[in-house]
Amino acid sequence: MALVSVDSETNPAHHDPPMRILRGIGVVFLWVFGWRLEGEIPPGLHKSVAIAAPHTTNWDLPFMLAVSWALGVHPAWLGKRELFRWPFGWLMRGLGGIPVDRDRRTNLVDQAIQRLAEADRLFLVIPPSGTRSRAPYWRSGFYHIARGARVPIVCAFLDYHRKVGGVGLVFTPTADLGADMDRLRVFYRDIRGRYPSLETPVRLSEEDAAA
Repeated sequence: MALVSVDSETNPAHHDPPMRILRGIGVVFLWVFGWRLEGEIPPGLHKSVAIAAPHTTNWDLPFMLAVSWALGVHPAWLGKRELFRWPFGWLMRGLGGIPVDRDRRTNLVDQAIQRLAEADRLFLVIPPSGTRSRAPYWRSGFYHIARGARVPIVCAFLDYHRKVGGVGLVFTPTADLGADMDRLRVFYRDIRGRYPSLETPVRLSEEDAAA
């Protein structure tokens, strides 16, 4: 199993005992299932929006956590506030969950931007399809969050065909939505989810509206 090297000054796994334990769990989990790890978190990257794609099964969550931990990262994800109530609220937070209020006038994009602005370190993972079933478009929230917070987009992936998970392309979104999405389409072109027929096309409804 191939492991990555991550800068010791920016990776808490080298000096945070809980992270070292989680990293070990992630490495063992991937090894047991015969998966490999590819890529690395760029040194000095403290905040980002990570795309989790393709998303076609509930198995994506444990594999996403294992890959993140093996990379030395505490992943964070957004969840409705009701998920964080007793008795499982502690577990949701322990797995990186961030409660958001969907009833507030401030929308989820603005809440996520605020969270990124306030945090010293935040690796926010978002599945842009928003569902395990096939949808006509990706949801654009990940893109607007990254642009609004002025943080890079990290292309994370789970390729069930090759049994490989990790990170690849990292870029800062520009004002050219079409060009940025083209980069994502190229990156995810050959990456297959567990159920390829359920994969959502890498396209935003805004692209068709603009056309």
